[in-house]
Amino acid sequence: MLLATVCTPQSRPVIAGARMRRGKAADSRGASKFVSEALATAREAGCTGTRILRADSQFYNAAVIAACRRAGAHFSITTGMNPSIKQAVHSIPNDVWQHFSYPTAVPDPETGELISDAEVAEIPQYTAFASRKKSDQVTARLIVRRVRNLAKPAVMGAQGELFPVWRYHPFFTDQPAATLQAEREHRHHAVVEQVIADSKAGALAHLPSGHFHANAAWLTLWAMTYNLLRAAGALTSAFHAKATTATLRTHLVQVPARVARSARRITLHLPHNWPWQHAWTHLFDTVHGPPG
Repeated sequence: MLLATVCTPQSRPVIAGARMRRGKAADSRGASKFVSEALATAREAGCTGTRILRADSQFYNAAVIAACRRAGAHFSITTGMNPSIKQAVHSIPNDVWQHFSYPTAVPDPETGELISDAEVAEIPQYTAFASRKKSDQVTARLIVRRVRNLAKPAVMGAQGELFPVWRYHPFFTDQPAATLQAEREHRHHAVVEQVIADSKAGALAHLPSGHFHANAAWLTLWAMTYNLLRAAGALTSAFHAKATTATLRTHLVQVPARVARSARRITLHLPHNWPWQHAWTHLFDTVHGPPG
């Protein structure tokens, strides 16, 4: 499955594109077209400021970067450690690495262990896809984060570490932010995991059939309902704008109410001392307000 989301600091991400892929399809198949559609959707949704595509290494190819530039967007894409990247990384002098500490420990993407310190360096002019034709080559910034590769604790009498060993996490970008800010913003591309976690706790936990087209239709319906629920949360309160889908279902959808009919009128009886009364009534009044 390919999934693209749009996120802002004020709320959880919404889905800009979702596509089911067959199991035999290559990871990068259709990526450039998918990126073009997602960026166009983001613009239609009102994202007219600086747009940055943040993606993992499966999207690191010339076609995806060309799609970003056609759409007037920046890119920030994990590269992986291919031979060309590895050579460039090992050519960085030791005295240019900038040390920084995370405010809170974060999990390492490779090992899962919590880390709180890292170092970052930048190659301002790195030419990607140099083996391809001139029109496909792209020159931009290569920013690298490295963390200590901590070995297992030495056993009694064993020799300690002779020199530090590092794990490197490079990404390729043309965004104008400073090095540390660009690294921090790129690291936040993992926000898409929130949507994936929500999907596993909801409609996509069990796809309805073994047929590709039925599952693709189910995926589209899930994306529509997910975005509608996120819109409802944004209209309710600042808390619900960042709440999980399960919380929104509990507070706004699964309402313990009773519907009564009298004199051709429908009355909704809500429970007394309900903690989410004001949030729910605010959403109701906002949605059913008089036309502008």
